[in-house]
Amino acid sequence: MKRGTAITISLIVGILFAVFFIYPAGMIVKQAFEGVRADGSHTFTLDFVATVFRNPIYQEGLWNAFLLGIGSTLATLAIAFPLALIGHRYDFFAKPALGVLVLAPMILPPFVGAVGVKQMLGVNGAFNSLLIDLGLMSSMHPHDWLANGRFAGMVIMNALHLYPILYMNIAAALANLDPAMEQAAENLGCPPWKRFFRITLPLAMPGVFAGASIVFIWAFTELGVPLVFDFARIAPVQIFDGLKGLDKNPIPYALTAILLVAAAGVFALSKLVMGRSPLGTAPRPKGRSSSLRVGGWKSAGCSLVFLTVFLIAAIPHLGVLLLSVTGRWYGTVVPDELTLRHFNEALGNGLVVPSIQNSLMYAGCATLLALVIGLCVAWVVVRSDLKSRGILDSVVMLPLAVPGLVMAFGYLALSQEGKAFHFLVGAGDSPFLLIVVAYAFRRLPYIVRSAVAGLQQSNPTLEEAAKSLGATSLRTLRRVSIPLIGANLAAGSILAFAFAMLEVSDSLILAQQAQHYPITKAIYTLLSTLGNGTELAAALGVWAMVFLSIAIMGAAILGGKRGGLFKV
Repeated sequence: MKRGTAITISLIVGILFAVFFIYPAGMIVKQAFEGVRADGSHTFTLDFVATVFRNPIYQEGLWNAFLLGIGSTLATLAIAFPLALIGHRYDFFAKPALGVLVLAPMILPPFVGAVGVKQMLGVNGAFNSLLIDLGLMSSMHPHDWLANGRFAGMVIMNALHLYPILYMNIAAALANLDPAMEQAAENLGCPPWKRFFRITLPLAMPGVFAGASIVFIWAFTELGVPLVFDFARIAPVQIFDGLKGLDKNPIPYALTAILLVAAAGVFALSKLVMGRSPLGTAPRPKGRSSSLRVGGWKSAGCSLVFLTVFLIAAIPHLGVLLLSVTGRWYGTVVPDELTLRHFNEALGNGLVVPSIQNSLMYAGCATLLALVIGLCVAWVVVRSDLKSRGILDSVVMLPLAVPGLVMAFGYLALSQEGKAFHFLVGAGDSPFLLIVVAYAFRRLPYIVRSAVAGLQQSNPTLEEAAKSLGATSLRTLRRVSIPLIGANLAAGSILAFAFAMLEVSDSLILAQQAQHYPITKAIYTLLSTLGNGTELAAALGVWAMVFLSIAIMGAAILGGKRGGLFKV
């Protein structure tokens, strides 16, 4: 790539990120610390942030958000690390199939899964009914698991949804370890447990921190699950509830700025830890460690661990599926009646079909925009000799580390009348362009990582040969480069499209009118509808599960690098 072209692309992408990513985040921080004097002039103030920390309600909200992030991260680590270690160490029965099954939580947004869990754990839900049938609980005094266990339920929901991210990062880190180090320790008589704590674990810490930072930020700013669990005493829900009085109430800005600073601190800490890790500077291993083939009860035990995690993680999915086909489900382990009418009624509901159409348009356009930007970024990162290409690569990965709630709030604030992003609001207050841009920048890292992987694996001499024969850079890109990395681009685009279709924070916050609702906002609205709203929402959730399952399998078949998509 010509140096001038690389510099131009870097500048354009830098400007786009400055306008549509850094500026919204910076605006939130500015509003949180900006007061107005009596004469109308602006001044720096700490009053709003101080008000948040003085108010016991907001203190509790921030503390609960922090505890939710910490609890979810620890629970996720407890699930993911043993799985990754067993998968790295041993070759056991049905390992490939079980390795795919444990990624099942990725096919359902956590707040939709929370609907199924509520049905399972309600006073007259399936779990209590099972305990009553087994004689372990009195039918006259059923236990309300959600009354005092609401917070624990949210931690479990987050852990069951997010552990694949940590699992993939740890698995990738373990796969990159030089087996010679462990073999040398073994030859010197070091016992297995000591090898783990002195060699394996320290060298795997970059993968642990990379995945854990994403899990913490995700859980710390999670909006959908607390909303479904009716848990209002948490900062993200307090921000969501304060959107109506946005023009007059500065507290949501202060709360959002605090969440942003905390998330940025966690991200910076993870980068610092990874930068100091010996794995970051160690040469790539010449060989790969081979898994130990086990049989008999050891093989069955390894398989059982993976299968158990999958079955537990599938409980929310099962709950949503059963709700979608329930005719009557009250006080029994399984529904008394099964029916498919909810799927037909959902298609006849005024929210459902338009929301599907809206999501297809939002996600489709966002994916095309992200594809163009991502391909240009990957080209500079891999094919240019700019010293700043590493910085560019890091910048475009930032959306994975910045909470979606923060960006959605920033976009909403800037789209108000007279604000900088109001030009993105169309006729009839349509948020089409606003949502497309938000989706595109949130899902850009998936395409960049896939495109970078494809370009690194493709042979640059083919491109050089085309140029030597007189082909222009654009023609070389179109006729040689893109066909060579087409599978990688397709994999990244499929994941970007699928996750944009099921985006939660942007959808709940930016779509304010029913005719503009995407799928996730329609599901949330249906949950509060009297009658069979919950069943209709579950039916729409099943459709989302099927769609995302097909998308993830397609991306895997086309060569998407699983762990790299979630690395910061």
